[in-house]
Amino acid sequence: MTAYRVTARRSGDWWALEVPDLPGVFSQAKRLDKADEAASEAIAVMLDVEPEEVQVDVQPALPKEAAHAIKAAEAAEEEAERARKAAQKAMQKAAATLTKSMSQRDAGRVLGVSFQRISQLLQAQQAEASKPASRIARTRTRAAAEERANCKKRSQRDVEALLSAAGGCTRA
Repeated sequence: MTAYRVTARRSGDWWALEVPDLPGVFSQAKRLDKADEAASEAIAVMLDVEPEEVQVDVQPALPKEAAHAIKAAEAAEEEAERARKAAQKAMQKAAATLTKSMSQRDAGRVLGVSFQRISQLLQAQQAEASKPASRIARTRTRAAAEERANCKKRSQRDVEALLSAAGGCTRA
């Protein structure tokens, strides 16, 4: 299956579709969500294959103003995600601090959330705190396994060397 890049440009109320890799292949679609099908059919007719055998990647050609607006929206979404994560960590810390001196129900009341949410925050904080420790434990376990394997190889070589020095047979 061959994939083709399709450029979609707004032309009045329609999207004009062009396939740069296949000169002369054009189509149009009223809506962008119909562009894939229209482009696949146009390419299939040109190449004399079934539309199912054609894969397209429709890329809308947008005005610079729209492209800048999209980039700004994406940056705002990323910033919002960072802020959400920071708020989550702050809530976890607040829950942990409050539950040192009060019940989860009371901590929930102070923070304006349910006691079940306080429990979730505490569990999430504990899970995050144990992640580095479990990573270290896995590394240590892996290192210990490698050391045992190396020790076994050294022991095997030592036995073979002793047998060889004593004139005994060695394993092939």
